[in-house]
Order: sequence, then structure tokens, then C-alpha cells
Amino acid sequence: MFFETGVNILKKKILGASIGNCVHVAGVVHFLSLAEQEGYDTLFLGPAVTTEKLFEKIQVYKPDMVGISYRLTPQNVRPLFDEIFLKAKALDYSPIWIFGGTKPVADIAKEYNRFSFISDGFDDINDSIRFLRGDQLGTTAAAYEKTLNQRIKNSYPYPILRHHFGLPDLEETIKGIEKIADAKVLDVISLGPDQNAQQFLFQPDKMEERFDGAGGVPIRGEEDFIRLKQASQRGNYPLMRCYSGTEDVFQYAKILLKTIDNAWTAIPIYWYSELDGRGTRPIEVSIAEAQKLIKWHAEQGIPVEINEPHHWGLRDAHDVIPVVAAYLSAYNAKKLGVKDYVAQYMFNNPNGLSFSMDFAKILAMIEMVESLEDEGFRTYRETRAGLPLFSADPYVAKGQLAASTFMQMAVKPHIIHVVGFCEADHAASAEDVIESCKIVKGVIRHTMGEEFSMQQDKKIKDRKEELISEAKFLLNFIRDYFSDCEDPLMSPEVLSECVKKGFMDAVHIVKNEKFRGNLNTKFFNGKCVAYNKETGEVLSEQMRLEQLVKTT
Repeated sequence: MFFETGVNILKKKILGASIGNCVHVAGVVHFLSLAEQEGYDTLFLGPAVTTEKLFEKIQVYKPDMVGISYRLTPQNVRPLFDEIFLKAKALDYSPIWIFGGTKPVADIAKEYNRFSFISDGFDDINDSIRFLRGDQLGTTAAAYEKTLNQRIKNSYPYPILRHHFGLPDLEETIKGIEKIADAKVLDVISLGPDQNAQQFLFQPDKMEERFDGAGGVPIRGEEDFIRLKQASQRGNYPLMRCYSGTEDVFQYAKILLKTIDNAWTAIPIYWYSELDGRGTRPIEVSIAEAQKLIKWHAEQGIPVEINEPHHWGLRDAHDVIPVVAAYLSAYNAKKLGVKDYVAQYMFNNPNGLSFSMDFAKILAMIEMVESLEDEGFRTYRETRAGLPLFSADPYVAKGQLAASTFMQMAVKPHIIHVVGFCEADHAASAEDVIESCKIVKGVIRHTMGEEFSMQQDKKIKDRKEELISEAKFLLNFIRDYFSDCEDPLMSPEVLSECVKKGFMDAVHIVKNEKFRGNLNTKFFNGKCVAYNKETGEVLSEQMRLEQLVKTT
């Protein structure tokens, strides 16, 4: 798909060359390769091209754009630029000029004010793609997309980046957002309110001052949200979003839409309730409210993420449960009228999975979710590294972030939720956010356009198919068990009963008279599996559910 965002690029021509005595051509070749992917015709002249040869080819080829590169000593480029732009005056038309080189040389190129696009090695592939698609790479709000759909459309196959940010001080958070926006490394700032704000924003009398700033930024009213949004209106004008509240969820949703133009919402089905202690709502109440909240956002045309599947993995559920949760989430979203659905896939979760078996689980989730797509239901793949993966040692963590990003790129995500490398030690500062995004961008740079297919590895393929089969077994079991219900997968009563009876279960769920599951899990051959604690036997879903029904 080609995007016409200001200039019709179809069949336009680009000529590229390394000029003077410069023999470095990798940058030129790579840029021309990107241009071909975007629908351009290209001509590469090679290394050390003289100005005479350059203009000879320009006269014959008549390119719309001329891309030149020089990566040697900066002072040697001035005579070349002077000669080129003198000869350009004699042309019978005016091509667009592009330059690529080291930053010292690029700084000289900027002085000439003749180049429409300059790559100095500090820019990003996405900048090149946006330029090739005709986007104006300016500094005003008009140059940047205002919605999630537009950002993805004008960027894909390059994923847009999202990062969580919220410091325990409001003023410091505002300053940090300004730094992040100015750095132009992030497309979506995901606000992290403190627990007081997430739970008691509309019940301030219940807030405990000693917990101010615990877990995020202490937002205390509409004006705070407005100031945070205003801080982002610079640099590359990143979108802003925020998790749903854990109490007073409809008031919370309305204030987010009004103040920060919430780019998309994230709503769990089961969580933010008595189940995880992040709220006090009974599970059957939270599920019903979640569905109503999803429907409300759908009616407003706001994209929806149901941040459900990874919560099960984080609580040591076996691999089948997150796959089922991914399908349940997308199924509910579609039935509730969501048109644009953000499906989050957390890699490295739980920590202990091998990379190959983790990848197989993600592929199973993707296949289950995307089986629901049609003209009225579009899904976006959002990937992220799992929090349990990261070491507190920042150097190790940076390697882990890069390794996880490499795996994520294999599924061609639309959004990468960047997890700060520092998260095992401290909440990310603005500088940490910027550095983490640059690490991720470095991986993206070297994996864009790769066509290797880990999906075809036999062990990965077999595990993916096994998980899909097991997930379908559990889903059909739920439908059959609650066959008197018209649509069990949409019923708050059925969904809550599934957890109460242990059909949907995780090791970390505290068992009591209400929650009667008996799940035990362990890591086996790189997988997280359910097993019988007494015999050590690995359990299929049929075996697990049969044993569970007998004991409940």
C-alpha cells in the first residue's frame, strides 16, 4: 500500500550517488532500496561520482530527486557543493536535492539551504519513509498525525513506539514529557498515574498522602491532565494515552478523552478488581463494567486495547490461558462494536520460557486473534518485552531489551511498547525513555525488510499448533459447560464463574471459598505447562479440566 500524504510519489524517480572521492555507498543504496519499496524508480550511479558524470546522468534520466552522499573530511565537501549548485542553475528543471553523510558533513549541507531532506546518521529510517511518502518533516503540529490510525498508516511497516512515563512529581513529569517530545523518538506517551490517582481520582478523601507518587505521577484533577498534554505539544507532537481507572471508570474515561484526547484506551476484563487488589470491585462487577466501558469507547470511535492476556502470564498461568485470554479479549471487543483493536503481545512472559517456545505462544495468540478480523474489525499488533525479563544490571538489561525487540520484529508489529531497560531498578526518567527508544530503533533499523521466517521452525510450528488446539478445547469446554447461555464468551456471569471454578486460573490468584481453582505450573522444555503436583505429570487441557470438575 502506498500513501499519498501530500505528494503523489507513484512512479517518481530518484538518482543516487556518492560524490567526489567518497567510496562509501551503503547509505545511498539503503535509501534507494527504501525508495523502491515505496514505489519509486531508482538509479544508482555508484561510488566516487564526479560532478560532470552526475549532471550528465541527471540530464538523461531526469530524476524527480537527486540523492548525494559524502562521508569524508567535512572541509572537502564545500567545493563539491559549490560546483553542484552552480551546475544546477543550468538545468532546465529543478529536482529535489537530498543529502546523506556524517553529522559534520551534514551540518555543512544544512548551511546551503538547498536540501529538502538531510540524513546525518542520527535520524531514523522512519524519517526517510515519511519523507518518501511526501510527509512534511516540520516542527509544527500540522506535520504530525493526530490519531493512532493515522500514525500507523503513515509509518507501517515501521512500527510506532509507545513508552510508559510518570514520575512521582508532577512538575518533573511535565519537564520530562517536554524532553521526550523534543527528542522525537517516541510516538505515544503512555501516562502512568500513581495508584491514588488511578483508584481515587474522584474520591480524593480516600487518598492517603503517604502514598502520593507511588507508582507514577500524582495527578489530582483535570488541570493536571491538561498540563501534561500541553507539555507534549512540541518536537514530534507525540500522542498521549492513559490506562483506565480502577474505580469510577466512566468518569475516568470521559476526563481522559476531554483532556489528553486519549489515543486509545486499555481496559482489562478480569483485572483492576478484587482479583489483583488494584481495585475493590467484585470480579463479576468489574467484568460487566469493563464490557460497558469497552462499548462506550467503541461508540466514541476510540481504539481499544484489552490488556488482559499478559496479566495471566505474569501470574504464572500455563501457556494455554494467555492464548485463550487473547481470543476472549478480541472476541469481546468485536462483539461490543470496536472497529480498531490493539492486541498487545507481551514477549518473555512468564520469565523462564525459552525464546522459541515464547515465540510459538505469541504466534498462537496472533492467529487466534486475527481469525476474528473482517471489514468491520481491524487489529493492530502491539508487542513488548516482559517486565520479568529484565536484569537490574543496566548493561545486561540493555542487551535483553535489544534481544526481545529482535524477536518482536519477527511478527511485524504496528506498535512496539518499549519497556525501559531500567525498569527492574527504577521508574524510567526522560533520559531513560529516550535511551531505551534509541536501542529499540537500532534493532528496527537492522531488521526492517528481513524475510527470514522463524515461524517455519518445526519445534515452533508444532508448539503453536498445539497451543491453538488446546486453547480451542478450553473455549469449547466453556461453551459446552455453560450451554444454557446464549453466548457464554460474552456473559459476565459465565466469565466470572470460569475464574471462580478454576477453568481460567493462575498460580498467583489467592484461593478461597470464592476462587476454587487448583492450578500448578512449571517450566518444561522451555514451556510453561500445567501439571499434577502429586505425580509430576504434565496435564493437557482435557486432563486438567476433568480433574478440576471432579474436585469442585
